[in-house]
Amino acid sequence: MKPANTVFTALVLGSILALGGCEMPPPAADQNGYRGQSMGSVANPRTLEMREAANRPPETQPAADPSGPRASTIYQNVRVLGDLSEGEFLRLMAQMTEWVAPAEASCGYCHNLENMADESKYQYRVARQMLIMTRSLNTDWKAHVGETGVTCYTCHRGNAQPQATFRTDPGPMGAGGFTASRQGQNFAARSVGSTSLPNDPFTRLLSYADQIRVNTASPLPAGNPRTIQDAEMTYGLMIHMSEGLGVNCTFCHNSRNFGEWADSPPQRAAAFHGIRMVRDINTRHVQPLAALLPAERLGPEGDIAKVFCTTCHQGQPKPMGGAPMLRDHPELGAPRPAP
Repeated sequence: MKPANTVFTALVLGSILALGGCEMPPPAADQNGYRGQSMGSVANPRTLEMREAANRPPETQPAADPSGPRASTIYQNVRVLGDLSEGEFLRLMAQMTEWVAPAEASCGYCHNLENMADESKYQYRVARQMLIMTRSLNTDWKAHVGETGVTCYTCHRGNAQPQATFRTDPGPMGAGGFTASRQGQNFAARSVGSTSLPNDPFTRLLSYADQIRVNTASPLPAGNPRTIQDAEMTYGLMIHMSEGLGVNCTFCHNSRNFGEWADSPPQRAAAFHGIRMVRDINTRHVQPLAALLPAERLGPEGDIAKVFCTTCHQGQPKPMGGAPMLRDHPELGAPRPAP
């Protein structure tokens, strides 16, 4: 029996060493509230390095001369960027090719190369709406994006279609009867941290203006019409936000009282505006484009891919590590008055 015990001991020790190595170097915790209230941010240096490496912004082309004739006076059918100079316009077009369609490496991804003003390609019309959206984010949503701003690369990361998006997902069906639909619960979904929560809280909470807060100050149910299912949707969204930003709950909340705004960190206000910004993106800019897309670009439920927190953040509290996207590309800010 001794050899067997020796082998068993070796296996146990090996497993301990192997599992211990999964979290090396050890996570670090920064206290950001009163002691004893679990107000701390936990991060692992190893995962932080991986996220930083995956979120480095691309090289920026030299700034163009903002003077000279406007693009709208030189090129046809320029409805959004006509206030730019010719140099700024051409610089931004070249950058967009790198941001969105580097594999094609050609203006032909969006344009008919025989007639650049032709709108026959659906990508042309989608790109126009995305430019309108980007300028809106950089001007109307300062409460969330601040002066950092966004560009096409913030979401696309060199892909024609942003990789981190969501579509309506009812989840696998059950055998029938009351279990015909599980509302997306109890199967692994990375979108909600592989928890047993509904895997698609986004269609209700980020595609439409459904209420997110579900708790009440009253001990009686009469003052709170929200259900347990509503609470599960909200928790699913919170888990997604935590995963998407690479933070824990105390990044936005005071663990003494999650619902109290007065004691919450300032990031909670930024998240409040961010949720409403994402709703604006999906309802005003993205979902109306579904009619333009071919069937293969739509999900199994026939809906277009929509954005959520991970689309921009990609595991970081600030997208691209807080790189000054708008400073480097002021062409995507507010339209400029005519010279």
